[in-house]
Amino acid sequence: MIALVLGLVVGIILALTGAGGGILAVPLLVFGAHIALVQAAPIGLLAVGMAAALGALLGLRAGIVRYRAAGLVAGTGMLASPLGLLLAHRIDNRWLSVLFAIVLLYVGYRALAKGLGRGQQPAEHPHAARPCVRNAATGRFIWTAPCARALALSGVVAGLLSGLLGVGGGFVMVPALQRYTDLDMQSTVATSLAVIALVSATGVVASAIAGQLDWAVALPFSGGALAGMLGGRAVAARLAGPHLQAGFGAISGAVALGMIAKAVW
Repeated sequence: MIALVLGLVVGIILALTGAGGGILAVPLLVFGAHIALVQAAPIGLLAVGMAAALGALLGLRAGIVRYRAAGLVAGTGMLASPLGLLLAHRIDNRWLSVLFAIVLLYVGYRALAKGLGRGQQPAEHPHAARPCVRNAATGRFIWTAPCARALALSGVVAGLLSGLLGVGGGFVMVPALQRYTDLDMQSTVATSLAVIALVSATGVVASAIAGQLDWAVALPFSGGALAGMLGGRAVAARLAGPHLQAGFGAISGAVALGMIAKAVW
C-alpha cells in the first residue's frame, strides 16, 4: 500500500512537471519505503521508464519524435547503463546518496531558475552554432560527424546516470537537445521521452536479471505512478507554470539537503 501511494505521488509529479520530475521517485522510496538507494534506483527507473514510454508513444503518434536521433542517443545510453549499474553496487551507499543529492540539487536549481524566469535562452540567433540542424524541406536532421558525436556523448552521460542513480535522464536529455539541435520544445520533450524509455528498459532488465529488483515494491509503485500520471494529465494544463516549476525546484533542493544530512549523520 505504501509503495502504491508513493507511486501515485510520483505519477502526479511527472504529470505536472514533465519527465524530469521522476528524479524524486528514488528519494521518495528511500524515505517513504525505508530502502537503500541502490535498491530504490531500479524501482524508480522502472516507474519513470514506463511513464516515459507512454509519453513517447503519444509523441510518435503525433509525429514529433525524431526517432533516428533517439535511436542513436539511446544506443550509446544502453551501452553505458550497465556500467553505471556496476558502479552503483561498488560505491558505498552513503556516498551514492550524496552523489544523487548533488544531481538533485542541480535539477532543483534549474527548475527554480526556470520558474523565476532566469533560465530563458537568448531570443537572438536561437539556432546559431548548433551541430544538429534539420533540412528545411524534409524536417530531418542533416547528419554530420559533430552532430552524431554530440548526441552520442549525451546518450553516454544519460545512460551512466540511469544505471548509477536510477534516474531517467530527462534533466540531461532536454538541455542537451536544446543545446545541440534546432528542435522545438515539443519535439525535444517527445524525443527525450523516447530516449528515457529505451535507456531505462536496459537498466531495469539488467537489474531484474541480476536479481536486484524487488518486484513486491516495484509493481505497485510503477502501477501507482502510471495511474497518478494519467490522472494528473487532466489538471496539468491548468496548474503547470512558472510557480509550479519554482515549487518543484524548492522541494527538490530540500529533499537533496535531507539526503545529504541522512548520509552524513
